[in-house]
This record gives sequence, C-alpha cells and structure tokens, in this order.
Amino acid sequence: MDLSIVIPLLNERESLEELESRIRSVMEKEKYSYEILFIDDGSTDGSWDEILKLRSANPHVKGIRFVRNYGKSPALHCGFQMSKGHVVITMDADLQDSPEEIPALYRMIVHEGYDLVSGWKKKRHDPVLTKNIPSKLFNFVTSCLSGIRLHDMNCGLKAYKGELARHLEVFGEMHRFTPVLAKEAGYPKITEKEVLHSPRKHGKSKFGMSRFINGFLDLITLLFLSRFGKKPMHIFGLLGVMLFLIGFLFAAYLGFHKIYCVWNHIPARLITQRPSFYLSLTCIILGCMFFVAGFLGELILRNSPERNKYLIKETLA
Repeated sequence: MDLSIVIPLLNERESLEELESRIRSVMEKEKYSYEILFIDDGSTDGSWDEILKLRSANPHVKGIRFVRNYGKSPALHCGFQMSKGHVVITMDADLQDSPEEIPALYRMIVHEGYDLVSGWKKKRHDPVLTKNIPSKLFNFVTSCLSGIRLHDMNCGLKAYKGELARHLEVFGEMHRFTPVLAKEAGYPKITEKEVLHSPRKHGKSKFGMSRFINGFLDLITLLFLSRFGKKPMHIFGLLGVMLFLIGFLFAAYLGFHKIYCVWNHIPARLITQRPSFYLSLTCIILGCMFFVAGFLGELILRNSPERNKYLIKETLA
C-alpha cells in the first residue's frame, strides 16, 4: 500500500465529509493505493456515526474509536500501529491541513529518501498573541534543545516512512515531538516543507495556552528520557555519589576538627551546634536517596509494563 493517512479527531463531525472527499479526490488523481484511518478520540458529537457513513461509501476508510478521550498521542500511536502504508501521513481533521499537499510530501519520502517530513505553516491563520507568537517561541526553544532545526515542530501535517511510524512509541503528550522521537529512534533524515494553512471552518480549537507550558515540560522529560531512560543509575547514581561524598567530607572535617580541639584543649562548639553539620547530614541523606532512586529506576525499567494499552471500543479494519 502506498499511503496510510492517519487522522486523530475529537468532535469534528462537520469537517469529516469534506475532508474525506478531498483526500479521495487526490488519491484517485495520483492513483495511489491508500487507506484513511480516522481515530475517534472519544468524540461526543456523532463523529463516529459520520465515520461509519463514510466507510459505507468508501472501503478505504478505516477507523478506531476510543471509549473516552485519551489525547492526541494515544490516537496517533494506535493509528501508526494499524497503518499498512509505505508512507504514513498525519493530518488534523479540522480542514486547516490541505490534502493537496500529500503528493509532494509522499515524493519527498519515497524519492528523496527522507525519514520524516514536517509541514511548516509559514503563513498561519491563527490569533497572533495566543498562538503565533507562543508557537514561534516554543519552536525556537525546542529546536535549540533538541538540535533539530524545524520552524514548526508541532505541525499536524507530517509524512513518515512507514517503518518509522510503526516503530515510534508516542505516549503521554509526546505528539508534539515526533521529530525528536524519530531522531532518537535512529531515523535522522528529517526535514520540513512549507505547507498551506487554512482558516478553521467548523468548531473550535481543542488546545489552549496550557499546551505551551506542558510542551516545555514534556520536552525536558523527553530529553531526559532519551539520555537516561535506559540507564537511570547513570544520573541518579552519579548525583547520589557526589552528594554523599560532599556530606561525608564535611562530616569527616567536623569530626577531625573536634578531635583536634579536644586533644589540644581548645574550646570548641558542639558539632550539633554548627550549621555545617546539618548541611553534611542533608547531603548524606540526599545522596543515599538518589542512589536508591537509581536502583529503583533500574528495577522499574526491567519490569515496566507496556505503556500503550488503551481501551478501544470498536475497530474498522
């Protein structure tokens, strides 16, 4: 199969018929073999009924329905696992991503050999203060920290090599950082393409300003996990040993100083009356705690359950 088009959605019933029609028109024009995977993330507006209607008219339409709202990352993960295409395209269901961009993205994966192509909405039809400026800041910081130079890391319109998409584990809210996940997974050929961004026709955005705060926290988590996720003792053990040694040296100094004063009959305060004693004690305790945390991290890593188990109510295949 040439293409799998994965579309996560939440309460986008009014957009689905037009979106499917435009995708079908592009696929038939380019003569691609394809599938459209709608992932209904707990919609309450009848979106699943619309998907069933589209399925009856177009056998290329498939779908997954979650029993409740889990979020975009679980939706993408399930869509990736269900996909069969040589190239996987992701796009939003609100008609702001243009299906007419798909052939160019497909060719960049197949003919130019990229692992991932991210859309770049250079001209955005979003509020400047609440979306455009925060998005530019977010993308700048993310690019600096991750080393991946993309103008629009969180663009919903992306093309993936099929094997990469099915290899990715998108959990939590890591859908914003699939290029970072791809790089960490061993697929470094990542680029971007300027794409058309259309105004929203129906409904309203499901994301608020909190996504930027959460995004920065998720980025820090992702960078930490990418470096120490498979070796937690390397960070926690190192911090533990350093703090323990600092505390131990402080305590040893205080002990030797006390013995020296007693031996030479020099008046000195009790050790427990000196602030440095409590600093050394705190460092020793924290060092032990960090060291134990490293051991617990290693144990959890070796016995961790699968993180992507979601309760699916229905599946169209």
